[in-house]
Amino acid sequence: MIRKRKPAMQVPFTDARRFLRCLLNLIVFVAVMMTAAAVGAADAPAGQTPADPVQIEGIWQRMDGEYILELRNPTFDGRLEAIYLNPRPIHVARAGWALKDGHLLVRVELRDKGYPGSTYTLAYQQDTDRLVGIYFQAVLQQQFEVVFKRVE
Repeated sequence: MIRKRKPAMQVPFTDARRFLRCLLNLIVFVAVMMTAAAVGAADAPAGQTPADPVQIEGIWQRMDGEYILELRNPTFDGRLEAIYLNPRPIHVARAGWALKDGHLLVRVELRDKGYPGSTYTLAYQQDTDRLVGIYFQAVLQQQFEVVFKRVE
């Protein structure tokens, strides 16, 4: 005698896949948020609060010329809006910030005529309210030490 089984309640494969993907995304999001909070607290030197990326928002002028760098809207995931003027606008391909060893770092990549991948790698110095670092001039394949002071 052959018994017929009652079909178990089945969930379509695509729905189960969608549910698992959402669950995985939620787990990853929570893990990233917990890691970001732990890293921010761990990067600060003893007795100091972690560096706040809002500190780098503003208009900065390079001390050796009329080069202007405007930084705004830093996001929790390290993105940053940047405008660069020399004195005309130069296209900014990407910009971002990071915390490393308690220091707030900024990286700006330029992609325009005469600027094929030139970059600024800068560290924020809270005590002097300056951005200090290296400008890599891609055309010449040379690095220059630079300092930006806050204009606004």
